[in-house]
Amino acid sequence: MGEQVLAFVEVCKVIMRSTSSVAIVYSENQAMAAFRTISYVSDYWDTTVEINDKVWIFPAQMQYTSVPFQRDWSMDFIHGALSFAMSSKELLGFNRFLQMRNSVPENIDSFSRVFWEQAFECSFSNSTLNPEAEKSCTGEEKLEALPDSVFELSMTGQSYSIYNAVYAMAHALQAMLTSHYKQRVMAGSGKQKLLNHPVWQLHPYLRKVTFNNSAGENIFFDQNGKVSSGFDIINWVTFPNQSFLRVKIGKVNPSAQLENLFFLLTNNMVWPIFFNQTQPLSLCNDYCSLGYSKIKIEGKPFCCYKCLRCPKGKIANQTGLEDCFPCPEAYYPNKNQDQCIKKLRTFLSYKEPLGITLTSVAFLFSFISVVVLGIFVKHQDTPIVKANNRNLTYILLIALLFSFLCSLLFIGQPDQAKCLMRQTAFGIIFSVALSCILGKTTIVVLAFMATKPGSKIRKWVGKRLAYTIVLSCSLVQVTICSVWLAISPPFPDSDIHSMTEEIVLECNEGSAIMFYTALGFLGFLTAISFMVAFLARKLPDSFNEAKFITFSMLVFCSVWMSFVPTYLSTKGKYMVAVEIFSILASAAGLLGCIFTPKCYIIVLRPELNKKEQLTKKQK
Repeated sequence: MGEQVLAFVEVCKVIMRSTSSVAIVYSENQAMAAFRTISYVSDYWDTTVEINDKVWIFPAQMQYTSVPFQRDWSMDFIHGALSFAMSSKELLGFNRFLQMRNSVPENIDSFSRVFWEQAFECSFSNSTLNPEAEKSCTGEEKLEALPDSVFELSMTGQSYSIYNAVYAMAHALQAMLTSHYKQRVMAGSGKQKLLNHPVWQLHPYLRKVTFNNSAGENIFFDQNGKVSSGFDIINWVTFPNQSFLRVKIGKVNPSAQLENLFFLLTNNMVWPIFFNQTQPLSLCNDYCSLGYSKIKIEGKPFCCYKCLRCPKGKIANQTGLEDCFPCPEAYYPNKNQDQCIKKLRTFLSYKEPLGITLTSVAFLFSFISVVVLGIFVKHQDTPIVKANNRNLTYILLIALLFSFLCSLLFIGQPDQAKCLMRQTAFGIIFSVALSCILGKTTIVVLAFMATKPGSKIRKWVGKRLAYTIVLSCSLVQVTICSVWLAISPPFPDSDIHSMTEEIVLECNEGSAIMFYTALGFLGFLTAISFMVAFLARKLPDSFNEAKFITFSMLVFCSVWMSFVPTYLSTKGKYMVAVEIFSILASAAGLLGCIFTPKCYIIVLRPELNKKEQLTKKQK
């Protein structure tokens, strides 16, 4: 017995040192008296948790009992506890039955007399149980005067089960006796034989028993031989006067369907005072907040974990989630990562400041191109306009004009027409411009080579060669773009991954191979034009524009070389803005570097725009 007590104390120490807020007790009735003792001795243990700091859950077979010396002890430890009890109902006449037991004859030595002496702390004159008691029992003491901690007047689950068990046995015996009615023809000895049947012969009748008790409940046994009454969930509420209430707050019905198996009124529950009427969490730590997921702690129980912030792009919209999850494609996490917000559709618009600025710059340079073309047409018979093929100059100016205007195709919401024309118009127009520059520089180089005695290159010098260069280079780019549009043309698309909070409307280029082929051909023309212009930069001539073309191609190459890393480092609509800026900057470089010196002479220094100036320079 002493070893059992020590083992029980050690178990209780483990429970009290635990950080768990809920303890499930599986024991018999006698453990209740031990629990009352724990509430007194726990103050001497090396623990930081008191017995009142936990929610105790007791099984159905464990009822409230105490020994006599615990009569005046505090019952706070059981306040807010939960227990299961066999489902019961109030029986008619039960209280009257107890009142009839309000007297015990002194001369009866029975269980009732022992209970009477312990409950009322008295002794009968011939008592051997408590002979030294100061108070004498009269046998007329009132049960209702006893505190609930000593004796309960209400029907408990165990008492209700005993009541039903006795009546079930009576009904089974009656059924068995009725079935053997014909055997009662025998006189006294025959009747005695009938009542001496083996016990196992009663089982078939007991299994089929069904009756309504005095509370109106139908009692019967299921296929497993159990009464299908289920369990009541009881919430214990104690008071300072050593009384308590057992409040029914739920029910467990094993015979019901799954959705009705368990029923609990959580709003009516009374929790221990320590929890301030809030539902306790029996965990090593609180649930992880919204936006956090659980991370297991090595060496700790499964219920102990750390809370980790959800990674970028994921959310946790419930507490205590095992893992975060990503938002749908058209949504993005909010700042707290606890809900998904729908992404906004965006594109480079004419109405926003960046779109207005780029549009204004495009129209400004288009206007300048028209003005320069007008100046050259007006002074078309002057030497500086005639130099280096006047028609190629006109074509180049028109190509630059369309270069500025084609940038407008990249602004606004993408549609099928814009996507088809964007890159193809850009590639063809710039191919015409670069082929004009290549034709002009080639003619300059060949013209000076043809001046050498015995040169055979003189037959190649002329307008036909320049036109051939422009037409052939432009035709190659037109062919590339035509094949591109035929096999896999660009189309409107949306990018939902590049920007966190936006869906970028854009043009999908279709065939990446054809797209890079068109850009590669532009790069080839740029390289050839720059090399030829670089070779012709020092040739002597008053109206030689090779040096200006060389500088303009240097600007052109610089713009597009810086375009690549800048384009790759930007996202969303700003990628389109970078491409527009590169188109405008490169075209403006060609326009400014090639035609600004000529316009200066034509408009401001007309005296230099004479054939004598050319002859004078050659001398």
